[in-house]
Amino acid sequence: MSGVMATTASGTSSGDAAPRGWGTPGVRAAIIGTGAIALALRLWILFSVGLMSVTQYDDGPYFGSAVRLVYGVLPYRDYAFVQPPGITELMSPAALESYLGGTAWALVIGRFLSVLAGTAAVVLTGFLVRHRGALAVLLAGGILAIYPISAVSARTVLLEPWLVLFCLAGAVAVFDRDRITASTRRLAWGGVAFGFGGAIKVWAIVPVLVIVVLCLPQLRRAALFAGGVAAGFLIPVLPFVTAAPARFYDDVVVAQLARIGSRVPAWERFNSMIGASKSLTSGIVIPLAITVLAFVIVAQLAATWATGRRPAPLDWFPLASAALIVLMFLWPAYYSAHYAAFLGPFLALSLALPVARLADGLASRRAARDRPAQRPATPWLAQAGLILLGLAVLAGAVAQAARPARWTSRFDRPAVTLRGVPKGACVLTDSASYLLVANRFTSDVPGCPQMVDSLGTDLALGGGRRPGSGAGLDPAVTAAWRQAFSAAGWVLLTPKSSIRVPWNPALRPAAAYGRVSGAGNHPDAAPDRSPFVTVAW
Repeated sequence: MSGVMATTASGTSSGDAAPRGWGTPGVRAAIIGTGAIALALRLWILFSVGLMSVTQYDDGPYFGSAVRLVYGVLPYRDYAFVQPPGITELMSPAALESYLGGTAWALVIGRFLSVLAGTAAVVLTGFLVRHRGALAVLLAGGILAIYPISAVSARTVLLEPWLVLFCLAGAVAVFDRDRITASTRRLAWGGVAFGFGGAIKVWAIVPVLVIVVLCLPQLRRAALFAGGVAAGFLIPVLPFVTAAPARFYDDVVVAQLARIGSRVPAWERFNSMIGASKSLTSGIVIPLAITVLAFVIVAQLAATWATGRRPAPLDWFPLASAALIVLMFLWPAYYSAHYAAFLGPFLALSLALPVARLADGLASRRAARDRPAQRPATPWLAQAGLILLGLAVLAGAVAQAARPARWTSRFDRPAVTLRGVPKGACVLTDSASYLLVANRFTSDVPGCPQMVDSLGTDLALGGGRRPGSGAGLDPAVTAAWRQAFSAAGWVLLTPKSSIRVPWNPALRPAAAYGRVSGAGNHPDAAPDRSPFVTVAW
C-alpha cells in the first residue's frame, strides 16, 4: 500500500494504530455534537417539567436516603431501603446542601447532576467506538442522545442514568479498540467501575458476565477483571452490610426477588424498550420490536459479508448484553418504563456498530476495485458533510420531539408548599418527594420515623408483597406502620397512598381521629377529592 493507509467511509483507518485522544477532527465533532444535543435535550426536559416539581416517586427514596445519611441515619439499619447504597453515597454531597438551602435546592442539585450523568454517558459511548470512525460515533451517540427513556430518566435522581454511566466508564477502560485490553491496570479499574455500578443497581452483573466470557480462555484476565468488580462493589457496600446484615439481605435481595403483583404485559415492556409512543397498541408494538431485531441481525450478517471478518468482541459485548437485559426485563411480573434506560446504550451500540462496519466494508471494497490505494476512499469534505448532515437530522428530531407530557403521565405535577406544617415537624408520608420539595423532609422531633420509601417498606417487611397483594396481612408491616403513625405529628397522604400504605382495620382507626385539611392541587386527584391530606395528631 506504499506506506499509505486507506480511509474508509466512516472516517476510520484501516491500520491497527490506536486513535490518539479523541480521534480525528470528524470523530471529535461527532462526540461533541451528540454530547451537546444530549445535554440540551435533557436540560429542556428538566426545565419544562420544573426544577422543584414532583415528577417521580422513586427520586424521593433515592435522594431522601442521601439526606438521611448526611444526618447520620443509615439505610437498612434505621429504615427499609430496597436498593444497594451506591445512589445514597453518590447523592450525599448534594444532600449536604440541605443544611444550607433546604432539601428542595439539594434535590435540584441532584437533578442537575443526573442530567450531567446522562450526557456523560453519551460522550462515553462515542469515546468507546471512536476508533470505528465518525459514522459509528454519530450513530451510537446520536441514538442514545435522543433515546426517549434515557433522556426522560435523567431529569431527576433515578438509578438508571448513574448505572449506565459507570457501566460505560468500565467498558471504555476494559476495551482497547475492538478487543479486551491486555493492560492489567485498565482491566482492574474497569472492573471497579462495573462493581460500583452494581452498588447502584445489581443489574450491572449482566455486562459484567458478558465481559468475563469475552476474557476467556485467558483466566488471568477474567480473574483480574472479576477482582476489580468485587472491590468496586464491596468497598461501598460492606459498611452498610456490617451495620445490619440481616436487614440488608431482606431489603435488597428478598424484597426484589420475591416481588408479588400483577404482571405487566410483554408488549408494554417492548414499547418502552424501543422508545415508542405510549399511544401505540400491541398490534403495532410487536411488529416494531421484531423489525428492530431483524434489522440488527441483517446488519450484522451484511457487515460480516462486506468486511470478510467476524464480529469483534466489541460487537459481541452490546449484542449479548442487550439480549440478556431484554430477557431480564421480561422475566419478573413487575416492570417500570424507566428500566429501559439501562438498555439504551447497548441497544444504540447494537444498531450503530454493524451499520458502521457495513459502510466500512463497502467503502473498502469500492476503494480496492476502483481507486488507487494511495487516495482516500472518502474525501475529508465528504466526511465533514456526512457529520453535519447527521447532526442536522438529530437536531431536527429534537426540535420535532413531542412535549414530555406525552412520554409519561407523571409530568404535570406542581411544586409543593406545606406552609401549614411547621419546619422541623415530624411528618409521615407515602411519597418522600413531596416533603423534599416542600423542605419538610427533616425533623427536629426526637423519635420521628425515618421512613423514606413507603412501598419499599411494604416490600422489605412483607416478603415482596405490596398493599394490593397482601402486605397489610403481614404483622411486621402492620407493626411498622402503626409505630410510624403513632410517632408522627403530621401525615401527608397523596392520592396514590392506597397503593403504598397497607390500610387494614389495625391502621384505619388512627386516621379517623385526625384533623383533616387539604392543600394544593394534583392532576391525579378526583375533582371532589382533596389532593394533599395532612392529619394532625
